[in-house]
Amino acid sequence: MLIGLILAIGIGILIGIITGLFPGIHINLVGAFLITLSYSLFNQFSMIYLVVFISALAITHTFIDFIPSIFLGCPDTDTELSVLPGHEMLKQGKGYEAVMRTAYGGLSGVILLVILSFPLSLLLSKIYPPIQKIIPYILILVCIIMVLSEKNKFKAFLVLILTGILGTFVLDLNLKEPLLPLLSGLFGSSMLLLSIKQKTKIPTQKISFEKIKLKNMLRPLSGAIIASPLCGFLPGLGGGQAAVIGNQISRTNTKDFLLLLGTVNVLVMGLSFVSLYSISKTRTGAAAAVQSLLGQINLSTLLLILFVCLISGIASFFLVKKLSIIFLKYIEKINYNKLSKGIIIFLAILILIISGILGLFIFTLSTAVGYYCIQLNVKKTQMMGCLLIPTILLYLF
Repeated sequence: MLIGLILAIGIGILIGIITGLFPGIHINLVGAFLITLSYSLFNQFSMIYLVVFISALAITHTFIDFIPSIFLGCPDTDTELSVLPGHEMLKQGKGYEAVMRTAYGGLSGVILLVILSFPLSLLLSKIYPPIQKIIPYILILVCIIMVLSEKNKFKAFLVLILTGILGTFVLDLNLKEPLLPLLSGLFGSSMLLLSIKQKTKIPTQKISFEKIKLKNMLRPLSGAIIASPLCGFLPGLGGGQAAVIGNQISRTNTKDFLLLLGTVNVLVMGLSFVSLYSISKTRTGAAAAVQSLLGQINLSTLLLILFVCLISGIASFFLVKKLSIIFLKYIEKINYNKLSKGIIIFLAILILIISGILGLFIFTLSTAVGYYCIQLNVKKTQMMGCLLIPTILLYLF
């Protein structure tokens, strides 16, 4: 059994690298594919091996996913906010530092996951019903604080509402993978178009950065600890919303925001398994896949999943370090304007294949909206209205 578990972890990490590096392949798609095959091709294997595989894949994907998001501007549904500060640091020759900050955040996240899982599990059953009722009001408060934090409050409000209307419109469509064209347009291709217009050239990247001191991590980690459980246990809220809430709590700078985002994404993913154990609710595609395979999980299974998350997270930290250096060797030799155009074309083709003609239209519309919002010179987190506003409306109505 031990050899089988080791193999399951190893294969999960390997597939997580592939899904993380390849834009558009999300853990939810892999989970759905595995569920389909599990009842036919995998009958001879114990389902626990598949659970271990999915857990390792999910955590690895969460770490690796930041590499294409920051270096190439191809965001996934949980890394869209990393494109903005990450791209700015890339243009300053600090792309490696940007990615490694998310990796340090992720490593902190898996450690915090192990520490916090059981206290949160015990607390969850008692506070879940009342918190669920006040979620829309918490999010409304977050939106108000976001707008008030800007110098030009009208422009900030305009971006929040404009992207909120767009997000509500898109999520109401009968569209396969609606977040792919929505987020790729708002946070990916819009930024790439701006780089093309400005004829951005990627400078020589520094493969080193100042060591992150523990005391400097306390602010972003505190925001992540408060926001992640909220989003890990409740429907409609993901890593993006958790990062926005956490940032309003801890008031981080650009570099610390990447640290916070790395921590949040790992915690939200890991706590979705805790949610499955505590209240039989799934909050991520990975947790939904585990539920489909095993139904309700017991304490020993949760312990195994947490162990796998810890091992996969530690391994992924070093993998991010190695893969980032490989990426940098190639990105400096490439014409960035041509690369940006190629990525936009790639995203358009990918969206056309996955979401069809309507998805391509949404991608074009989202790109235009994102480009306009960037020109207004307010914090790019205001564009998270595309997810915050629909979530508020979902809870209220």
